[in-house]
Amino acid sequence: MLSNTEKTKAIAAAKAGMDEKTARKYLKSGILPGQSKKERNWRTRQNPFEAQWPAIKERLTLNPGLEAKTLFEALQREQPGTFSDGQLRCLQRQIKVWRATEGPAKEVFFPQVHYPGQLCASDFTDMTHLNVTINGQAFKHLVYHFVLTYSNWETGTICFSESYESLSEGLQNALWKLGGVPHRHRTDQLSAAVNNACNPEVFTRRYQELLDHYKLQGEKIQVAQAHENGDIEQRHYRFKKAVDQSLFLRGYRDFPTREEYETFLQKLFMQLNSGRKERFKEELKIFKPLPDRRMNDCRKEKLKVGPSSTIRLRHNTYSVHSRLIGEYIEARIYSQQIEIWYAQRKIDVLPRLKGEQKSKIQYRHIIDWLVRKPGAFEHYRYRHELFPSTNFRMAYDALKAIHTQQVASSQYLKILQLAARESETRVDAILRELLAAEQPILFDRVEEQLCSEEVATVVKDIKILEVDLFAYDTLFDCFSKEVAHG
Repeated sequence: MLSNTEKTKAIAAAKAGMDEKTARKYLKSGILPGQSKKERNWRTRQNPFEAQWPAIKERLTLNPGLEAKTLFEALQREQPGTFSDGQLRCLQRQIKVWRATEGPAKEVFFPQVHYPGQLCASDFTDMTHLNVTINGQAFKHLVYHFVLTYSNWETGTICFSESYESLSEGLQNALWKLGGVPHRHRTDQLSAAVNNACNPEVFTRRYQELLDHYKLQGEKIQVAQAHENGDIEQRHYRFKKAVDQSLFLRGYRDFPTREEYETFLQKLFMQLNSGRKERFKEELKIFKPLPDRRMNDCRKEKLKVGPSSTIRLRHNTYSVHSRLIGEYIEARIYSQQIEIWYAQRKIDVLPRLKGEQKSKIQYRHIIDWLVRKPGAFEHYRYRHELFPSTNFRMAYDALKAIHTQQVASSQYLKILQLAARESETRVDAILRELLAAEQPILFDRVEEQLCSEEVATVVKDIKILEVDLFAYDTLFDCFSKEVAHG
């Protein structure tokens, strides 16, 4: 203390930054300044809600979720003119104190200890808000996201719905990329994996078969309790943030093809996993071995092709070749495509539609018969799908402008048949040229121009003269003489 080291109390007080009389007062009392300050435990003004507090407290006890603003507005309605809007904050503070001292206990989150090779978690995450485009077209998609909870090693697969096929493909892709199988797999309440509450079985039959194939123990979280799958939820946020930042660095969000976008994502996963190698090596030692083969991740359905040359599959309509009308075909449904099998042979592959009540009609399947029935074209239910490009649509409109409906339909369908038999790309280019030159659109003109292009592109016989190697020797000798003479 300065009072013990300095010659006088006045010098000690000056060095402590206080008046001499104040210093003598503290020395006499033996209490330091910080110890002499009393805590205030009284209100500076009267509580405006003192009379109403018992009723407010009773309401909060019955319904702890009530907000202070709701109660305040109710008091204003019940007792008009008693409370002003500026007193809301006072009630909010009082209710906050009540909740912290007398209210119901809050949910406690318990941090978990993770062990290597034991638990993996997965879920679907929507990537649409990142505004990725493929060849200029918006690419709405999901990513099946897989994470090891101990090392945070992660990977993912692009998909378009939270279907079982997407879950199976994504999970198997992840396991085969790992080269082993963890002991447990956790998901949220995915309808593709978890049965509803009225079903005695926890998991769906197909998902349980998938787990059994890899000797995985399935786990699910409770309904609306996303924090129970917090590892994957947190990785969703960090992964999408990393994708967003990588796209910023790239300078643009358009990719020429979907394959290039997939390559971009896989490179990003490799970068993210590069700092997790040591913990990942610990997990590799614990993994169980993979089975001999992947499990088939498609669903098979047997369907009869209707008289309109279409099948109805998962609430969507698809066309197949008219040769199959009346026959039973097998549809093998994958996450992104549908294979059409007949007589143990794969005869077609169709893109799988997203959503319900949609249609995919391929004009090549039906054009041969539609040409014979041109009158059916104008009011055909799926007519809008028989325009492969804008040029085809504009050509049809141009035909209708100068011909009757019957003639316009007949001419257009012949042009469409020509595209099916020869080349859709070349017919499209011819239509574009005719429209740009404002020339009449006629089947004969398109066919004639297509034939003339074929003649023009015939490869002629080309003779390549034999190379005289002695010319190179002469050139080399001349160059050597020039160098020698400097």
